[in-house]
Amino acid sequence: MTQRIALVTGGTGGIGTAICQRLAKIGHRVATNYRDETRARAWQEEQKRLGYDFVIAPGDVSDAAASAEMVKAIEAQLGAIDILVNNAGITRDTTFHRMSALQWHEVINSNLNSCYNVTRAVIEGMRTRQWGRIIQISSINGQKGQYGQANYAAAKAGMHGFTISLAQESAKFGITVNTVSPGYVATDMVMAVPEEVRAKIVAQIPTGRLGKPEEIAYAVSFLINEEAAWITGANLSINGGHYMGW
Repeated sequence: MTQRIALVTGGTGGIGTAICQRLAKIGHRVATNYRDETRARAWQEEQKRLGYDFVIAPGDVSDAAASAEMVKAIEAQLGAIDILVNNAGITRDTTFHRMSALQWHEVINSNLNSCYNVTRAVIEGMRTRQWGRIIQISSINGQKGQYGQANYAAAKAGMHGFTISLAQESAKFGITVNTVSPGYVATDMVMAVPEEVRAKIVAQIPTGRLGKPEEIAYAVSFLINEEAAWITGANLSINGGHYMGW
């Protein structure tokens, strides 16, 4: 396997950490971004203790200029980025009639506009080298919607619209572009939900359990394989059967 340089945005979170670890295990060099340096340095040290050598760089992915500088810093240290996983995201949940403009724009900027900001900074290099893998981490709620998440669902649905257009533009350059849409995964954020609420969620999942971050990471590693070169523009739903769309 050819070693590649991978950038996983939002890599210090639950799913992001699992993706970083999985890509490192299969031989790639992995970098992620941060906004909170203290938290990121602690994460990096913990990962080193576990045997992972991840590069971290400052970068607010909701800002185009900051994203470009982040990519430059990573490429100066590791080399050209050939794998990009757009995983960074936030929530600002409330019903739409109560939603402020700030709550709307923060989520759109962090979850959707970030895909433009970071991808734009790496796409020219991928086109020149005639190889690339770009994966958006969307959500089940971008497919089915969710009460109190008009901003989040709009951003996550938009991510796949971005995928299917960029996939068409990039195919002849050896670049695949795909989406992974996880269902409810046992991250710290989900596990912080009251137990009775989690139980109601699990009751709706045919497999009878929450997903594991490692299961999402496996899907990402599958899509970046050399053997996955004919898969592009796809949306891989990983939700235990919770939502089954075409």
